[in-house]
Amino acid sequence: MKTIKLLALLAIFVGFNSCSNDDDDDPTLLQIESESVVNFYAPQSADYSTNPPTYNGAFTKFDFSTGLATTSETEWDIAFRGTSIVVNGGMSFGATDEPSRNGNAAAYFATGTLASVDSVNTTLLEQDSVNGYVLSNWYDYNPVNHIITPTAGKIIVVKTRDGKYAKIEILSYYKDAPAPSEITVDIATNDSRYFTFNYVYQPNEGVTTF
Repeated sequence: MKTIKLLALLAIFVGFNSCSNDDDDDPTLLQIESESVVNFYAPQSADYSTNPPTYNGAFTKFDFSTGLATTSETEWDIAFRGTSIVVNGGMSFGATDEPSRNGNAAAYFATGTLASVDSVNTTLLEQDSVNGYVLSNWYDYNPVNHIITPTAGKIIVVKTRDGKYAKIEILSYYKDAPAPSEITVDIATNDSRYFTFNYVYQPNEGVTTF
């Protein structure tokens, strides 16, 4: 009888230890983050004496892991200046004051809404190059009133510098995100380069779903 009891206890111990090891091999995933950024300022200067005009000034960098702007030379994922958006991966296009690319970031445009784009198509990811920025066509420009509006249905999907993923919907290029019908010449002239956008960040490396 004692032998049977000892064997039963041993079986329970082995089973418990096995479950504990399984738990160690399957760590809890970090929670997906959904955030809004308002009035993310991305100023630039322009020299109109050249043809074409020369744009300069530091890019304003953004780090998805902190959800904040950063001045770090290495810990950034995307960066903004005027209408230009660059990723921390690939090669410089050659514009003045471009940040050095020292990460492995890449991006592409998906069609849909922020909610409907629920996974990453890694085959579409591209990096900046000497031929241009991968995210150069995020907006529509009206040459009559010079108003810039984010292209409807265009979602930016980003692979971050360290192998995580995010998706972005740009809502406005103007301070306090006025409705398109409310954008006056004064706003277009004096209150531009203030990005408002929503984003979702997948903080688990290699996980391609949101």
